[in-house]
Amino acid sequence: MCKSVLLLNFAHLLSALGSQIIKGRKAEKKQMMYMASVQDNNGHICGGFLVSEYFVMTAAHCAPNVVLGTHNLKKVDDTMRYDVKMCKHSFKDVLSGNDIMLLKVRKLAWKETKLLRNKTCSVAGWGAIKSNGESVDELQVVDVPIINKDRCQSVWQNMLPAKVICAGGYFKNKGIFGVVSFNNYNIYISKFLSWIKPILKKKKCY
Repeated sequence: MCKSVLLLNFAHLLSALGSQIIKGRKAEKKQMMYMASVQDNNGHICGGFLVSEYFVMTAAHCAPNVVLGTHNLKKVDDTMRYDVKMCKHSFKDVLSGNDIMLLKVRKLAWKETKLLRNKTCSVAGWGAIKSNGESVDELQVVDVPIINKDRCQSVWQNMLPAKVICAGGYFKNKGIFGVVSFNNYNIYISKFLSWIKPILKKKKCY
């Protein structure tokens, strides 16, 4: 089966609120080096991912510090830590939506990747690997299929926000907020390009 990486990927909430990546597998060495750990002074809070050599995307409720270049959160040194500037999109709180943020870092090496549409996508994160379990230190990967929007609307009883796409997965009851959001069919934010592109082009927040 042909696969692509779903760029609008994973942002994990605190483990107590249900960040999970169940039925996945440990990421292979250097498989997903675009993945970022967004942290506060106590450690990992959310997942994020590089969208350019200057910007990491994550959820707006997350912390302002970034770790890049490792799959294992126990193997982090100061060369992997980046100070950032936050760019948020009209965010008030998780329930109000727009839980998306760009974090500007100093320029990184960047390799362009062409993504295929309508394929099975790989989602990565440091979430729990079983229901009600603890988050893990080693990056996990799970494959999810894109779900038809009408089917997703029926599950959400026509309450689905406009700026999403849906991808199927294991999750049943726990919510994952931010760049991957809600439960049941997991909902990936995809329609913020009119906000994202000017920031990436000008390399500054608006």
